[in-house]
Amino acid sequence: MSNETRKGPLAGVRIVDLTAMVFGPYATQIMADMGADVIKIEPPAGDDTRYISKGPTPDLGGVFVNCNRGKRSVVLDLRSADGKAALTKLIETADVFIHSMRAQAIVKLGFDYAAVSAIKPDIVYVNCYGYGRRGPDADKPAYDDTIQAECGLPAVQQMLNGEPQFVGTIVADKVAGLTAVYATMMALFHHARTGEGQEVEVPMFETMASFMLVEHANTALFTPPLGPAIYPRPVSPNRKPYKTKDGYVAALIYNDKHWAAFVDALNPAWAGPDLATLAQRAQQVDRVYGLLGELFATRTTQAWLDLLGELHIPAARLNTPQDLLDDPHLNATGFFVDVVADYGNVRYPGIPTWFSKTPGAIGAATPSLGADTEAVLRDLT
Repeated sequence: MSNETRKGPLAGVRIVDLTAMVFGPYATQIMADMGADVIKIEPPAGDDTRYISKGPTPDLGGVFVNCNRGKRSVVLDLRSADGKAALTKLIETADVFIHSMRAQAIVKLGFDYAAVSAIKPDIVYVNCYGYGRRGPDADKPAYDDTIQAECGLPAVQQMLNGEPQFVGTIVADKVAGLTAVYATMMALFHHARTGEGQEVEVPMFETMASFMLVEHANTALFTPPLGPAIYPRPVSPNRKPYKTKDGYVAALIYNDKHWAAFVDALNPAWAGPDLATLAQRAQQVDRVYGLLGELFATRTTQAWLDLLGELHIPAARLNTPQDLLDDPHLNATGFFVDVVADYGNVRYPGIPTWFSKTPGAIGAATPSLGADTEAVLRDLT
C-alpha cells in the first residue's frame, strides 16, 4: 500500500523514526498500521534486529519483519555531512521525530530536541529511553532483561517458581512501546488543538515501575504502609493453569456470583461458609487455588470447558503461541493478514483495535534494508 493511499486515524502524519530493536519499532509499527507515513532511518548496517532471527533473506528476520511492516526504510550515514543534511530535510516535512538513542548519543549526533525543534518548531519529539533523564541512571544502557530485573518481575516470578526468572516474552519492550504510542498521540492531540510541538520522554524503567505497581503497590500505597508492596493473588504458587485428566485449563472462579454457581453445580465438601465471599477467599487465596487444583484433576479439559461455559465462568484451554496461528476466533475475525512481498508472502498478526470511521490497515510488507532511500530522498529535492 503506497503512502498516498494509506488510511486510518493517522493518515497524513509523517513520522521520522530513528528507533531500533523492539521498544521504538513496535510503537511506530502500530502508528504505521493506523495510517502514518513512517520513515525508518537506518545506518548502513541496518537495525540489529534485522539479523537476530531467521527470515527469507539475512536482513529480514521474523521479529524485525513483524515490528516494521508498513514503513519505508531509508539508509543514512548520520556521521556524514550528507546524511545529516538529508535527515534535516526529512525533519522539515515531519510531524513526529522519535528515537531510541541514549541522551548523550543523540546530543552528540546533533539531533536532540533543541536542534530538531530549531528545524521544525512544532515537531512532536519523542525520546525512547532506558531511564528518565532526571535520575542518576539517565545514561545507563537498558534492555528488556535488565529492565525486567529492576522493575521486580523476576522477584515476583521467584515467589511462584522458587527462583528468579524472566517472563517468557519481552514485556518491558512491548509495554514501553505501547506507552510511547499513547504518549505520542497525546502530544499530537495537543498539537492539533494548539499548533504547539513539544518534547516527550518515555523511559522503560519508569514505565515498567508504573506497570508493576498498578497492583503490587497495594497496601504500601498508604502512609503509614498497611503492608508490603505485593498483591498476593498473582504470586500465589498455586495460581497456574489447572491440570486436568488430559491437559490443562485456565479458569477464574472469582466473584461471588461465579463462586456460588460453581459451588451449586459441584458441591465440593470444602466449600463452606469460610469461603463464601470474595473478601474471605482473597485472604486465603493460595488455599483456594490448591483446592480447586485437586478438583480440576478429576475431569477432562473439555468437560470443564463445557461445564464452566454453561455457568458463564471465564475459562480457556491452554494454548501455545503456535496454536494462535490457527485459532478459530482469530481466523473468524480476519485477524491475520496476508501481504505479498518481493521476498514471498507474509502472514502478519493483525490490528487488534477496530474503528467504525477510520480503520487502520497493514501497509506494505516490511522493506529490505534501504529499499526506499532513493525514492524518499528524491521527493525531498
